[in-house]
Formats: sequence, structure tokens, C-alpha cells
Amino acid sequence: QVQLVESGGGSVQPGGSLRLSCAASSGISSIRVMGWYRQAPGKQRELVAKLTSSGTTNYADSVKGRFTIARDNAKNTVYLQMNSLKLEDTAVYYCNVMTWVQSYWGQGTQVTVSS
Repeated sequence: QVQLVESGGGSVQPGGSLRLSCAASSGISSIRVMGWYRQAPGKQRELVAKLTSSGTTNYADSVKGRFTIARDNAKNTVYLQMNSLKLEDTAVYYCNVMTWVQSYWGQGTQVTVSS
């Protein structure tokens, strides 16, 4: 059963932009936090951005000012707008949704920044 579906990954040149989308199944309710994580080869998975149900946002220092997390409650979807992309942003990006009782993960989408 697919409950989080990610899209929007791809290959882009430095300085370019991408927008990632993560659509949550209607079966997921009482969402507390939606967020994006990433994992580069040989590296630990790290938090990129998160957004609480009350609207509070947090960003990793490395992406602050370049990335923006947003949501569309009607579509049960969270987005990650990525601007001014750098080589260091290359990673697999994972969507995460937390309810009061369970955490869900997307399948991951590859973002490659290269010249």
C-alpha cells in the first residue's frame, strides 16, 4: 500500500531550481509534522526542512534562504521548493509525515546537481 508518493526529482545544473512534491494518502489523518530529509552516498540521513500543523517551519542551516517548505491541506500534499541548487544538494530526498501515533516515509526521489 502506497501512502506517500514523491515526485519532482531530477537532474539540474548548479543555480537551478526544482520543486519536490509529496502526496499523502487520505488514509493518513491527524498529521502533526510534514518534512523532508535527504541522504547523500556515504552520509547520514539529515533533516532538510519541516513544517508543523500549526505552521512552524525549521530548516537546516545549509539550505536556509534557498529552500522553502509549503503545504496544501486540501490536497494533503507537502512541497519543497529548491532554488539556487548547489553540488552539495545532490542526494536522495525523502518525504516524512508524522501523526500522533505513526511516522510514514516516501519512497525517495533522486536530486542530482551537476555541471
